Amino acid sequence: MSENHAGPRDEAPPRRPTMKDVAREAGVSASAVSFALNDRPGVSDATRRRIVRVAERLGWRPNSAARALSGEGSGAIGMVLARPTDNLGVESFFLQLVSGIQATLAPRDQALVFQMVDDIRAECELYRRWWAEGRVDGVIVVDPRVCDPRPETLAVLGLPAVIIGGMEAPGTPGGPPLPRQARLSNIWADDSGAMNLIVHHLYGLGHRRIGHIAGAPGFAHTARRIASLRVAARRLHLEVVSVTTDFTDRQGAKAARRLFSSDTPPTALICDNEVMAVAAVSVAAERGMVIPRDLSVVSWEDSVICRTLHPQLTALARKADVFGHRAARQLLALLDGGEPRQVQDPVPVLQPRESTAPPPPHPAHGPPPPSAALPDAPDAPDAPDAPDAPETLAVPEPRTPDQEKTTP
Repeated sequence: MSENHAGPRDEAPPRRPTMKDVAREAGVSASAVSFALNDRPGVSDATRRRIVRVAERLGWRPNSAARALSGEGSGAIGMVLARPTDNLGVESFFLQLVSGIQATLAPRDQALVFQMVDDIRAECELYRRWWAEGRVDGVIVVDPRVCDPRPETLAVLGLPAVIIGGMEAPGTPGGPPLPRQARLSNIWADDSGAMNLIVHHLYGLGHRRIGHIAGAPGFAHTARRIASLRVAARRLHLEVVSVTTDFTDRQGAKAARRLFSSDTPPTALICDNEVMAVAAVSVAAERGMVIPRDLSVVSWEDSVICRTLHPQLTALARKADVFGHRAARQLLALLDGGEPRQVQDPVPVLQPRESTAPPPPHPAHGPPPPSAALPDAPDAPDAPDAPDAPETLAVPEPRTPDQEKTTP
């Protein structure tokens, strides 16, 4: 006859200690435990200390759902990302941003609740559900859109929020006034100033035809970068073309092929993240182009990829984790009763590396005009497009390999 021996897997899982368990061990009533652990009057200091010691020994922790129902807050901050899932793991900016946010929330025992959704409508619905359920005390919002509905949604709910990124886009009317209960802070980087740094670097090297592999067309920062590039092009008499994408390497490669197939291809590329910059370098290699002899490439984001690729990529250097730290601090200040603030982050620093150099000669189109003294690089104003503004293209839907070869 075989004997049954209970192993570790047969044991019941440990039960989460409750206030009743603490009361029984401390020899007091449940109401006394509640007073002590919630730091309320009603028990002596000696009893409070004894209850706290017992709670620590048992491993008792406050229940977040119960805290939310009692109006004490959930102890959690929400963050939603409405982007393709396939670019989250390869684009370093968001990983560093989240790292900075989490490092700031941890000392305050605030958890970060992160969720991905398909679009902005689903994001707004999630905010409403979180608010109704008391799941989060506030939210950090990323990727402001052109005509963005999220600020008004959060303002109506009265949910404290920090929006990362400038909310204004050129050529779009201002939204309706936010309700009086709005508790929204905003922290943003100077996209116009950053674009000017890149353009003047390339202009100084002699480039006069610049391609821009931009981000998603509905994003406010994409609109600002395109507008800033156009303003610089009119001021410096450059030929520029922006191609919008979804930030992924696949569409970055498609955009590069489209630009390279032009009758007057660019001699320099500006890519809105390092993933698309690497994709563009790969497409250039397929066509026998050598970086930077035949093409200069600049990445809007810096990362270990930019520093280890051969040749190393010229890039805008900014600390995304510090950016996340500042955003989290602003949200914690709101939760502590502070007033909403508008905070501008310092302009990133351009880090020249091996991927940018003077352009090659092009006898068919003539050499670039001589470089006179460069004008200062002022911040590009948000202005409507002039009639001679260059074209902005969207990456077409996927095609067969044969179709790709004939794309103009």
